[in-house]
Amino acid sequence: MGLTDSLAAPLDPGWERALSGMEPQLARVREDLVSRRAGGEQILPGSQNVLRAFRQPFEDVRVLILGQDPYPTPGHPIGMSFAVAKDVRPLPKSLNNIFKELESDLGVPPSLHGDLTAWSHQGVLMLNRVLTVGAGKPASHRGIGWEEITEAAVRALVGRGTPLVSALWGADARKMQPLLNAGEHTEVIVSPHPSPLSAHRGFFGSRPFSRINAALERMGSAPVDWRLHQLQ
Repeated sequence: MGLTDSLAAPLDPGWERALSGMEPQLARVREDLVSRRAGGEQILPGSQNVLRAFRQPFEDVRVLILGQDPYPTPGHPIGMSFAVAKDVRPLPKSLNNIFKELESDLGVPPSLHGDLTAWSHQGVLMLNRVLTVGAGKPASHRGIGWEEITEAAVRALVGRGTPLVSALWGADARKMQPLLNAGEHTEVIVSPHPSPLSAHRGFFGSRPFSRINAALERMGSAPVDWRLHQLQ
């Protein structure tokens, strides 16, 4: 891709093709990040994980969970929206709220860790609208160009013409609703963001996990097993 070695990592060939027109935008984002680093800003997640979502097989994506931007706490973001590494304690509050809703919805006990890789292995893409953030500065990288790139990613998923169920969590994610609704084989589930500031405004009680599985089954696809391996 058009990013430097500091951000580049081998991407899934399907995503390489899907985002092939985004090289100029990626180059502009890269220039902005280089400037920010030169000014002393700590950028999250680590460079090897910025484009992690696009290492997941493009053709296998059947569920999109779309958030806003990475956790601003060093050590938390790992390039998958809402996820953290297995050894991170305590879990971020947004992730705790996700696990609370999962238990309320499907009776799945809260996970002891926050690594959501098991979901990605079942075709669930955990993507943010913005893929970087300054440490300690939530939403600080809005408007630097990531939105164009992630919109192109969503557009490419819709353009496949294959079944896709999307859960849009928060106002930034909801901006993709018209694009997703235009797809012939898409279903969209919308709710507030699971952060402590908004979870009680409609995320709790939204039952996204059972609704995603019901939509998948209507489309002739297997439901997602939302349980995560519990570490001892």
